[in-house]
Amino acid sequence: MDMELAHVEALVAIVRSGGFSQASASVHLTQPAISRRIALLEKELGAPLFERLPQGVILTEAGRAFLPHAEALLAKVRDGIEAVRDVSGTSRGTVTLAVVGTLASTSLTKRLRCFREEHPGVDLRIRTALSVEVSALVLRGDAALGLRYNLDPNHSLVCSTVHQESLLPVCSPGHRLGKARRVQLQELAGERWVAFPPRISGVYEPYSSAIEQRLAAVGIATPDIIPIDSLTAQKRMVEADFGLALLPESSVREELEAGTLCLLPVPALRATVPVVLVHRRGAFLSGATQALAAELSGGLGAARLGAQGPRADGAGPGLRHAAGPRTGRRRSGPAA
Repeated sequence: MDMELAHVEALVAIVRSGGFSQASASVHLTQPAISRRIALLEKELGAPLFERLPQGVILTEAGRAFLPHAEALLAKVRDGIEAVRDVSGTSRGTVTLAVVGTLASTSLTKRLRCFREEHPGVDLRIRTALSVEVSALVLRGDAALGLRYNLDPNHSLVCSTVHQESLLPVCSPGHRLGKARRVQLQELAGERWVAFPPRISGVYEPYSSAIEQRLAAVGIATPDIIPIDSLTAQKRMVEADFGLALLPESSVREELEAGTLCLLPVPALRATVPVVLVHRRGAFLSGATQALAAELSGGLGAARLGAQGPRADGAGPGLRHAAGPRTGRRRSGPAA
């Protein structure tokens, strides 16, 4: 078989950009040149890879079967390039980190700033996505590391829990429960909640369902939820007394200290979600990548690169009830 890497790159470019003309622009080739590469690849494989439709192109069954192998091949090539470039320890190179957007509002940013200060020669790039998309970016080599919620059951990924993010019930200072010293669960009946949509763009996000899981666990089966897909917007809505919320502790610390949000004294509602560091099994990890992983793990043994943490196979939900009361002023863990 005499398959050329450029032909495989053309296939992946078409899939990711959404068409032949878009792909030609992304790889700086003419559309006839892209079409020629696909034709040669289809001839080599002995099957059509795209179905041409009036509204564009879609992968055939053969194309869908070949795509993950094409992405894995390109990821391995990038591994090889990084291995060759990684001749100066951790002081140089590019590292891409894929991260769930809500984590960007936590102390993760402090960790990233520390990494940049300690490794000024490393080009650190950040991509935000949902948890399932973070895993996909890592699997196809578009990101060396990923931070997501909950363990991923895919055995092609090595998962390490680096932090348990606490979720705290909060309300506006002007809410009827804002000054209560203790709130009984029945007092929450009929309250409106501000939360992420359970599914964003048709993709399941573990953190999004946390509030419904926790409320269901304490007997509130059908909560009235206002879906808002921005963590910052959720905080502003709660401050304006549009509803209650269950939010990451590290993201509301400033508001709790400033008094613009109040902690609801309902211990049964407190929970934690695992923040997980992922990388592709068997991938080359440059010195810069390992340095970033060490910074994100904060020295936790479970997050040592190359050592696989607990798997999600057969495990229960990632959301856990938090044991014991905590305050909004408590210092959170290292990675989130």
